[in-house]
Amino acid sequence: MKSIFFILIFTFSLNIFSQDQVLDITLKTLDGETTNLKEVTEKNSLVVVSLWATWCVPCKNELDAINDVYDDWKEETNVELIAVSVDDSRTVNRVKPLVNGKAWDYTILLDTNNDLKRALNTAIVPYTLILKDGEIVFRHTGYTPGSEDAIYEELKKHL
Repeated sequence: MKSIFFILIFTFSLNIFSQDQVLDITLKTLDGETTNLKEVTEKNSLVVVSLWATWCVPCKNELDAINDVYDDWKEETNVELIAVSVDDSRTVNRVKPLVNGKAWDYTILLDTNNDLKRALNTAIVPYTLILKDGEIVFRHTGYTPGSEDAIYEELKKHL
């Protein structure tokens, strides 16, 4: 019982100290160029950042569901979606073919060292953030059908 209590306290403390600002983290593009998450997110005042992986079925389901409504989202909220793959060096070569096959119209970045994932104190993907003017205003973990509607409703709150 004590160990469960300490695990809960530890998990709670991680959430307290989690980042609220966009991190100055270097990531790679699909073309192998280096970019910075902070710089990429500064281009638009409203940004969705989704951490995902090729081996994660809920991640792909979420990005597929958002893809179906993404044009409407952009038109109504001027949001940009940045999908950050957390595939490691063993599976990162699957990202580009998957993205091309899905025809996702997102900015795709690679976090092969999991620097962003660690900085956000998350072990679970999909992990979705909404950023407003460089500040994290919403976090969502996991995916169930309809979660994209909750994300959209949250986006509308920050217009």
